[in-house]
Amino acid sequence: MNAQAPLDALPQGFRDEQRDLQKAGITHWGQLRDLTDPNLSRLVATGRSTARNLKRLRGIAELVCCLELAPADAALLMHSGFATVAAIATSSPQEITNRTGRLERQLGSGRAPVVDLAIAKQWIMQAKARQTTN
Repeated sequence: MNAQAPLDALPQGFRDEQRDLQKAGITHWGQLRDLTDPNLSRLVATGRSTARNLKRLRGIAELVCCLELAPADAALLMHSGFATVAAIATSSPQEITNRTGRLERQLGSGRAPVVDLAIAKQWIMQAKARQTTN
């Protein structure tokens, strides 16, 4: 995904935030990533969004835009404890697969793990490359 990808089909837990973001004219991941704290506070004050969920979405947007991940992959990483590009860049593939696999087992999805060592290594390489360009 890239910064111009549309913000559609967010998880059900973010339905209020999606509605408020659309009302504010924020329709792309890049726009969400670029929101400042005062703008987030305004959205919270004028709608039904929570600051916690908006900050989570902004973190997901950062991973989606910087590493060009799918939103579901970015959310999995964030909820597994890898909320920033720097955290991913300093991790090992084994650590990423262990923590994402543990989260998926705790959620009880019953499906095979999405992240394997090759995918984790690719994400780490992308994160390291992103850090050298910034």
